[in-house]
Amino acid sequence: MAINFQQEFVQQFEKDCQELLRLHWEEIALNKGKIKLNPDWSSYYSCEEKGSLKIFTARDSGKLVGYFVVFIGYNPHYKDHLFATNDVIYLHSDFRKGLTGVKLIRFAEKCLKEDGVSVLSINTKVHQPFDIIMKRLKFNLIERVYSKYLGE
Repeated sequence: MAINFQQEFVQQFEKDCQELLRLHWEEIALNKGKIKLNPDWSSYYSCEEKGSLKIFTARDSGKLVGYFVVFIGYNPHYKDHLFATNDVIYLHSDFRKGLTGVKLIRFAEKCLKEDGVSVLSINTKVHQPFDIIMKRLKFNLIERVYSKYLGE
């Protein structure tokens, strides 16, 4: 198994991610009966054009097996620092043993640091945590987020 890690653009990612995105949604999403998977690809393209979106992927012999997508921007509280906040992160279950996930995050960290990012934040789902990986990569638990469905 020779996994390759790279930074990609939305156009290629959109074409290749459909199966993995569906698996991700089925495994992670809350309120599935009320909120359907329906990415706004035009928003992703727009963010990419502005330089505020980065996509990092893991591929096995060309097949997409993982992705890590972040939004980049300045925080109004800290105008001297560029922040990257993850949008989605997912690794196909067949590739979770071993270091593929760790290597994907490390690759993204390296690229983001080269781009001048000061802080990378990764959120995880309480019902599907990967805290062990976050601690191994020396991330700190800094915040808890609560959510409530308000729709009908």
